[in-house]
Amino acid sequence: MSRVRRQCLGCFLAALVVFLLYNRNRSWHDAHAEQDPSAISPPSAPDSPDVHLQDEPTPAFLWSTLPIRFPVASIASIPQGHPRKLPKIQSGSSRVSRITLWYQTGRQSAVKEAFKRCWESYTSLAWQADELAPVSGTSRSGLGGWGATLLDNLDTLWIMDMRNEFEKAVAAVLQMNFADTSSPDINTQVVSTHHLGGLLAAYDLSSDQRLLKKAIEVGDMLYVAFDTPNRMPIIHWDLHRAARQEEQLAEEAVSASELGSFVLEFTRLSQITGDQKYFDAAQQVTAKLDRQQDSTKLAGMWPVVLNARTESFDGDLYTMGAEVDALYKILSKAYALLSGQEPMYRKMYEKTTRTAAGHSLFRPMNVEGRDILVPGSVRIMMTENGKTRTHLEPLVHSRACFAGGMFVMGGALFNIPVHRQIAHKLVDGCIRAHNAMPMGIMPEVYETVPCASQATCPWNEWHWKQEVYKWTISQPNPDPNLDVDTYIREHHLPKGFIAIPDTRYNLGPETIESIFILYRITGREDLLDAAWDLFEKIQNATETINANAALLDVTNEGEPAPDDSMESYWMAQTLKYFYLIFSFPDVLSLDKYVFNSAGHPLKIPEHMGHGFGF
Repeated sequence: MSRVRRQCLGCFLAALVVFLLYNRNRSWHDAHAEQDPSAISPPSAPDSPDVHLQDEPTPAFLWSTLPIRFPVASIASIPQGHPRKLPKIQSGSSRVSRITLWYQTGRQSAVKEAFKRCWESYTSLAWQADELAPVSGTSRSGLGGWGATLLDNLDTLWIMDMRNEFEKAVAAVLQMNFADTSSPDINTQVVSTHHLGGLLAAYDLSSDQRLLKKAIEVGDMLYVAFDTPNRMPIIHWDLHRAARQEEQLAEEAVSASELGSFVLEFTRLSQITGDQKYFDAAQQVTAKLDRQQDSTKLAGMWPVVLNARTESFDGDLYTMGAEVDALYKILSKAYALLSGQEPMYRKMYEKTTRTAAGHSLFRPMNVEGRDILVPGSVRIMMTENGKTRTHLEPLVHSRACFAGGMFVMGGALFNIPVHRQIAHKLVDGCIRAHNAMPMGIMPEVYETVPCASQATCPWNEWHWKQEVYKWTISQPNPDPNLDVDTYIREHHLPKGFIAIPDTRYNLGPETIESIFILYRITGREDLLDAAWDLFEKIQNATETINANAALLDVTNEGEPAPDDSMESYWMAQTLKYFYLIFSFPDVLSLDKYVFNSAGHPLKIPEHMGHGFGF
């Protein structure tokens, strides 16, 4: 063979090898991307901030141009330097589950189909409205009118690999004007966790700079709500008055959840942009909560209602429920998002959980004799001699079912083994509350019988009925001739339940959220079946002709009575957590992401510092 022919053959073989290696690498990347949505780049993902920007409308009003009326003396910055090495919190045994999870793909597909059905109904019947009314097929806009369901589900569309729907949703987001609203006022905490959180999560997953630009627009708007004399944010905020630079004062009655849960979104926005004003605004609020944590009437916890104007936190009622859940939920997550650089959040978490475990959590008497826990409320009462005492109110809110996930994550991050044990009991307590109901769905609020002892708690039928009787006669206009057995039967009270003051189910995610986190951290396999059982029961009871509807009465043994309501968190959180628990464990690993209180995954930076957020 001539020298020229040998050279040509060599070049051909070299080109063939390069081509085969390229195709092999591309096939591996595509296969991996099917399981890890965070590893996929969008077909049109921008390589620089200039890409796609020609399609974006110029905002009619720039919040960042408003002068600051009450500037801070110095802006707190995200701690610099080498981040602490956080412990791996996802269970090593979850890798074993990768082998057995193949049969979960059918379950995951069923969840995705439920989501697609809801999304298609939203796009056809309520596109760009805040919510779809799933029974009447109409739209509702009471959350600012900026398309709450759309913004809340950007990351869910990406995670479920619905790329066409994602691009259509992004195009709609680019047309949104956050300088105007159809609502008389907006809830800034809701906008932060759902709207801003949704934009940031979608950006973290897709790297689409258009979404970052809109996130900055929302962040700048919310930042103005902190421009009060004491830098405490206005929660129920008239943004039109703010735009006119009228007087702003923090409110005298807000919930602890509303006041204290801006941290994750504002921190992440500062990490990505390098602009420390967002982090500073949220950090100042949590620092004030930190300073008063030991001086509340139940030291370690914050009361349900806070006075943001006077910074007085001296309420009498303490709970793990809806009014405080978002604040407690974010403490360990803020520590993780800041890579352990801000120890205040660990201290706040440990004080909260120590008090909650000693006062709020209790073992309910149950006919099965199971060693489970549920979160109740604590009321501070004044005795005749002028001293205070704590009184446990065994009223359990479904929203408090987040606590299992909180305890297991904090226990793993901070190496507190007893918190893992508590988490198992809390999750089992919520699962039992679901299974005790005729539909297999937990009501929003129920009251149960506390055990006299944590160590042993035998079932006592007589004691249960006595507690039911005492509850009924404490109500207005009690019946002196009440027959307890008849009352129990007519009100569908499961054994151990004293009363069910709120029989609704609002499509909330808290139980599946904690099941998901507990499974990811402990690898407990039976939780997969528990999650599937819960999904089937919820889907069967809530499915309507259009989507899924909240329920008015889960104690009803007949046909479900739907409420014409489907909050955005049904798709953005409840279905998302169902989908993720049936995914491979490395999809949105808890070692790489923290989920904010609205279920949006925010990326934990590998290196701390200005502008190094991804």
